[in-house]
Amino acid sequence: MFLPSSLGPAASRIARIIGLLSLALALTGCSAIKLGYSNAPELAYWWLDGYVDFDDAQDPRVREDLARLQAWHRANELPRIVQLMQRAERLAAGEFTPAQACAFEPAVRERLQALRERLEPALAVHAVTLTPAQLEHLARKLDRKTRDWAAEWVQPSPAELLDKRTKQAVNRAEMLYGSLDERQRTLLRQELARGSYDAPTALAERRRRQQDLQATLRRVAGSTPEQARPQISALLDRVATSPDAGFRTMLDGMRQDGCRLAAQLHALATPEQRDRAVRRLRAWQRDLSELAGAS
Repeated sequence: MFLPSSLGPAASRIARIIGLLSLALALTGCSAIKLGYSNAPELAYWWLDGYVDFDDAQDPRVREDLARLQAWHRANELPRIVQLMQRAERLAAGEFTPAQACAFEPAVRERLQALRERLEPALAVHAVTLTPAQLEHLARKLDRKTRDWAAEWVQPSPAELLDKRTKQAVNRAEMLYGSLDERQRTLLRQELARGSYDAPTALAERRRRQQDLQATLRRVAGSTPEQARPQISALLDRVATSPDAGFRTMLDGMRQDGCRLAAQLHALATPEQRDRAVRRLRAWQRDLSELAGAS
């Protein structure tokens, strides 16, 4: 089963970086799952440090919290992710409908909510320690990343953007199914062309989230974690459900587009491609089960 990825601005990445890493790295091969997941706390630390430039006091505390988060995730969440992959394997063995593809969403949301509940207190603890210089560093980094993103995904012509998105979708699908034929590639391009995604709307939401993140961090800086927790929670609520109606409409459309495309692409898959998809999903389950059992 293949589902295109959706938008993931910087603010939302903080809440899911470890929880989804095992799923994302699954697309790069089994050995990469183990390597990437084992190094997830370090990868997460360097990603976050690039945005806020932790000082000597913050550094060990952030590392410790990331290590604890991974230990919890390894023991509690990896087995549940394996169960999701088992469901996907059963679906990949035969035909499925768009509704069946979309039926995975509640379970994925549950896993993200579990991660959020575990992560939110630590976010509040660390948010109140950020200095004005670190908030300024964050603002510059976010602005630069947004300008780079806009240059890559908004400024090119519609035809160029469709080419990029099609290439990206083909690469992801081939990691599961193997080489796609011309009919399958054409399907991807046609569905992406008529889909709900709108780059300017995505850019506006990215900017909104970044402004919201910065404003929230400025408000809580210097307070206590207990005082900061409600504002951090509200920020994550606005990440999960945007206050912008236009973005919510686009995102709902993208979800439906993705489920329809997954079912259509799978319907065109050859027996060999479906067999490969099943074997890949089983291999990912095996690796994640081994990671879950590791001490």
